[in-house]
Amino acid sequence: MTHSPSAEKRARRADRARLRNRSVRSATKTQIREALPLIESRQVEEAELAVRKAAAALDKAAKKGVIHPNNAARRKSRLMTKYNAALAAAVATPEEEAPPKKRVRRPKKEAEPAPAPKAKAARRPRKTKE
Repeated sequence: MTHSPSAEKRARRADRARLRNRSVRSATKTQIREALPLIESRQVEEAELAVRKAAAALDKAAKKGVIHPNNAARRKSRLMTKYNAALAAAVATPEEEAPPKKRVRRPKKEAEPAPAPKAKAARRPRKTKE
């Protein structure tokens, strides 16, 4: 509950801003959500367009103050990392891929007897005050 006219006005402005920010944030998340399946399925051309749209949406949200600029940069970086990995995997030719390594089983060594424990050195007697 507000106690002054200026506080009431501030509350009304905050509600309007919250609704506006929510729509921008939702649109940004939708763009990212559309890009991720395309990246994972390695549809490079479609994924590139979706990643560009998502990056633009993140930049706009940061410019409007809806999200922090570092938050936008971090999310764009993670998206681009995934896209670049998918692009590299799609471009890789079969010759470049390493064949799966076969596990080589070596014969077990016979168990060696454990070394005998070392004898502890005798302690010197404590000096007592007399």
